[in-house]
Amino acid sequence: MLFNTVRFFVFLFVVLLLFYRGPRAWRKWVLLAASYYFYMSWNVRFVPLLLGLTCVDYFAALWITRSTGGRRKLALISSLAANLGFLGFFKYYNFLAEGLVQVMGLPTHSLALSIILPLGISFHTFQSISYVVDVYRGEQEAIRNPLDYALFIAFFPQLVAGPIVRAHDFFADLFHWSQPSPEELQRGILLVMLGLTKKVVLADQFAAVSDSYFNNIAGNPGAVTAWTGTIAFALQIFFDFSGYTDIAIGVAQLLGFHFPVNFRRPYLSQSITEFWRRWHISLSSWLRDYLYISLGGNRGGRWRTYRNLMLTMLLGGLWHGASWNFVVWGGYHGLLLSLERMLGSGKPKAASYFYPFRMAFTFALVCISWVFFRAANLHDSATVIGQMFSGVGGRSLFQTWHVVMTVVALCLAMLEEESGWFERLVRAPAYVYATAIAFLLLCIEMIGVTEASVPFVYFQS
Repeated sequence: MLFNTVRFFVFLFVVLLLFYRGPRAWRKWVLLAASYYFYMSWNVRFVPLLLGLTCVDYFAALWITRSTGGRRKLALISSLAANLGFLGFFKYYNFLAEGLVQVMGLPTHSLALSIILPLGISFHTFQSISYVVDVYRGEQEAIRNPLDYALFIAFFPQLVAGPIVRAHDFFADLFHWSQPSPEELQRGILLVMLGLTKKVVLADQFAAVSDSYFNNIAGNPGAVTAWTGTIAFALQIFFDFSGYTDIAIGVAQLLGFHFPVNFRRPYLSQSITEFWRRWHISLSSWLRDYLYISLGGNRGGRWRTYRNLMLTMLLGGLWHGASWNFVVWGGYHGLLLSLERMLGSGKPKAASYFYPFRMAFTFALVCISWVFFRAANLHDSATVIGQMFSGVGGRSLFQTWHVVMTVVALCLAMLEEESGWFERLVRAPAYVYATAIAFLLLCIEMIGVTEASVPFVYFQS
């Protein structure tokens, strides 16, 4: 059930109606039933997996709370083994089997299995791991009601692709739920409409450009072609994923829950360090808190810091997908973060005349990394990178209206950075707010790709 379909909005309308019109005591049941229905609409066969992991982590947290010494650690290890074991099998078995086949000289695909990736497993396993680790660290009380914990794992707005919500934030809203104010409802509706616009008006239009390039790299030679094809994907993945996040945050707010900001205009960054403070914030903060710091963080000297950065980003890259492309993508970012730490160039910089150049340079570095994210394999990635720096002309894949949309989006991002127009619009007079909603609906109707649903990029993670 994609967020950019009529079916989802009918589903959402029914959920909101049942949630607010039914008895308050039923609300948790309404949300849990809706979340499992949402999950089953993709593939009902994986419901036992979701239930099984939920039970494992629910009981592991209680075990940790009631135990001391080695038993607490055993409970933590059991939980981590279950979550990472299932994630590893479903997401990485064939990747590892392919490598093993090559080492052993066996026939290609001789160890391969036909495996379907369960919906949202990359996200809900990380969310569950953070809960159990927080309980182990004494930063979160174990949840006693299994219904509450099941809802935390399966809550449908963020089940598929985040944001990764921390337990203390979710349960603070759940246990101290209050009716959303009119302003919060307006913010939620505007976020949903803005996210839908980002997806069908911007992301899906740029997807057509990037797909035409990456699906036929050999037939699209030249540096200009390679750069415009890659920039198209950079714009696609940003508008696609931030659009999904806007819808998820907006839907949650309509239900009285407050999700963290997941994107903060990342392409305005002046360094790769700043980029990761603005891009997929819930994941980058998760990697920092549960992986980088666990590895030692910046303790133990600069070389260990560089090692920990590299390991964190390599594993973060592999988390995105089971291929060498994602390993290179993560290693590339780890190397850039280490270089910036070494040179001291990743620190926040005040606005100056050099800002546009630093921003453009950082965006170019990020675009190079997106080649590995989008290309089918390392050979195609190397071909595209070679084209980008070949100096040979080629042709632009952008039409005039693509450039206009990009410039308008850039101007809106810079205005939001300086003046916070979104919150001003939420609090604006009713006629201004209604005009903005009507304008977004008009854009969706006139420009949006609505005849065929294009899956969200991160739905494949």
